[in-house]
Amino acid sequence: MLLKKIDHFIDNFFRSFNHFAQFLLRLGLGLAFIFHGYAKLPLPPQKLIDFFNFTPFLASLVCISELGAGILLIISGFLNSYVGNILTRISSFTIVIIMSFAFYFAHQDWFINSKLFTSEQIFLFLIGFYFLIVGNKKI
Repeated sequence: MLLKKIDHFIDNFFRSFNHFAQFLLRLGLGLAFIFHGYAKLPLPPQKLIDFFNFTPFLASLVCISELGAGILLIISGFLNSYVGNILTRISSFTIVIIMSFAFYFAHQDWFINSKLFTSEQIFLFLIGFYFLIVGNKKI
């Protein structure tokens, strides 16, 4: 009985913070992609060209996509309409695609072992997938 009362008290206390928790996820994911993209500047990112043998166009597209997806994900969280919902899903889809290719090109040896689940990359992918599913809906 006491545990039930404690649980009820905690639920009531944190209920007003539900939207803030989702915003923190959005902010963290968006900033991570902004920082990852910014680190690849100036264009074209020579490290991507040298390491992965990307063309200058593809290397620049990766950088711009990371920056754009991060910025758009954060901004779209402030748009309380269908436009914000669509922009959230577009930016999240971009993040999921980027992370899928990152796993394929840079981390093939990580699939289904401890390296995958002890790196930030899987969490960037999963949080991106979360926003792809829920869009701007407040849970």
